[in-house]
This record gives sequence, C-alpha cells and structure tokens, in this order.
Amino acid sequence: MKFNIDPKVKNILEWIYCFIIAIIIALLIKYFIGTPTVVRRVSMDDTLEDGQRLWLNRWARTMNAEFKRGDIITFEAPSVSVLSLEDLDTNNIVAIYNNEPKGLWKKFTYYVLEQGKVSYIKRIIGVAGDTIKIEDGKVYLNGELLDEPYLNEGMTTEAVLFTEVTVPDGYVFVMGDNREHSTDSRSFGCIPVDKIESRVAFRFWPLNKFGGVN
Repeated sequence: MKFNIDPKVKNILEWIYCFIIAIIIALLIKYFIGTPTVVRRVSMDDTLEDGQRLWLNRWARTMNAEFKRGDIITFEAPSVSVLSLEDLDTNNIVAIYNNEPKGLWKKFTYYVLEQGKVSYIKRIIGVAGDTIKIEDGKVYLNGELLDEPYLNEGMTTEAVLFTEVTVPDGYVFVMGDNREHSTDSRSFGCIPVDKIESRVAFRFWPLNKFGGVN
C-alpha cells in the first residue's frame, strides 16, 4: 500500500526525524564519550578558575578505566555534604547517597539529561587501600609526606571530621586544590568509584590556557 504524503508534510517529517536522530547521537556522545563543562566553583583555584571551560572524558567511565591519584574528576555530589557524628563510622568513612531516582523516566532525566543533578570537581588524593593522614596542615599518604605542587604557596590542609582514613575498596579520597574553600572527602567521606562521572581531559577556554590540566 502506498501513502500519498504531501511534499511539504514529508519535508517536515524528514526534518523532525533528522532532529531526533541528532539529539540521540548528542546524548550518546555526552553520556558515553565526553562533554564540555564550565567551572562554577572556587574549590579548585588556582588550578581551575571560575568561568574556565573544560572537556570531560567520560570514555574512562564507559570503559571502567582505572582512576589514579592526581586525576581531576567530576562525580555526583553526595546527599550529605557534611557527615554528622551519628553518620560518621570511623571504620568506614564513606559518602552517603540516598537520592536514587525512582522509575525509568526519572533515572533517564537524572543520569542522562542530568536534570536536578549536582556534580563536584575535585582531585583524587588516595585510592583503595591508601591511608590518608592530615596533620599540622600537611597531607601524608601511606606514612609519607605527600608532594602537592598544584597547591598555592602557603596553602595548608586542615582536617574537618577526622585526621586519618583508609580508603575502602571501590572508593577514592578526593580534595579540592583550594583547601580552605573546598567541601570534599574531609567532610563527606570517600567517594564510590561508580559515582565518578568523568576525568578532566583538557581546558579549552581561555585560549591562553588551552591544554591539559595537572
């Protein structure tokens, strides 16, 4: 059976079809490969500054790549930004996530469209099995003073809820480079690896700072 479709209607349908395909491809690229973002917080100053634009590598998450110490990552913000004494388990200091969306559509809009989702950008300081100790304004990794060339001169690191933590399997310990203005694992605990969204690949704006970020 043949349908006689008005050429104008056919043209409109073709444009709609192309538009839908383009949206699907864009979403697939954003979720599985990479996406641009704009720095909106000061917790990574002066490494990353407000208004700078970055390309995020999400292929690392897609391929379950290993995240390493020193990587700058984005991850889903914990439900609790500062653990209470009731929530603080000194034997298992991990972030709390209790805002899992219910239903297929809500999960799609939250995880794919990222509507209502808050993400943080921080640096990985410790991985599973590492012991992090904060003492006298300094960070010690597995008993040795951690060399942190990315910190501004004179920057100190102060403990918030605890002074020492061993990173559990499947987790990472993160902090912002601007330690005095960063809410990080010192406050909310270690982050599950499966909550990591991306690794910062490079900065593309401003042009005079184009390139990789260390």
